[in-house]
Amino acid sequence: MRRVLREALERAGYTVDEANDGLHALVRFADNQPDVVVTDIIMPQREGLETIQALRQKCPNLPIIAISGGGRQTPDGYLTLATSLGANRAFAKPFQVKDLVAAVGSLVATGTG
Repeated sequence: MRRVLREALERAGYTVDEANDGLHALVRFADNQPDVVVTDIIMPQREGLETIQALRQKCPNLPIIAISGGGRQTPDGYLTLATSLGANRAFAKPFQVKDLVAAVGSLVATGTG
């Protein structure tokens, strides 16, 4: 999924930086603050919900998109929690990649969620 999203965003003209999980994402964020963050919810090391909270503390206006295919609960449950923690947009898997690319474009254009 990460490869597909990266390729779609690069085709749309965006520069993409990747991390395997939330822990590595926060390290990369400190080195190179992106215009938008797309995070999965279920990840090793540091879950997406924790990552959203940490990013929101560091950069309150950073646009964040959460994606989830579920886990112990439905994707909607995780995504509702993600938006309450600060995600600006949320997508349940499976979703249309073009819709996520459009959401990135909208968030980049406005500069905030």
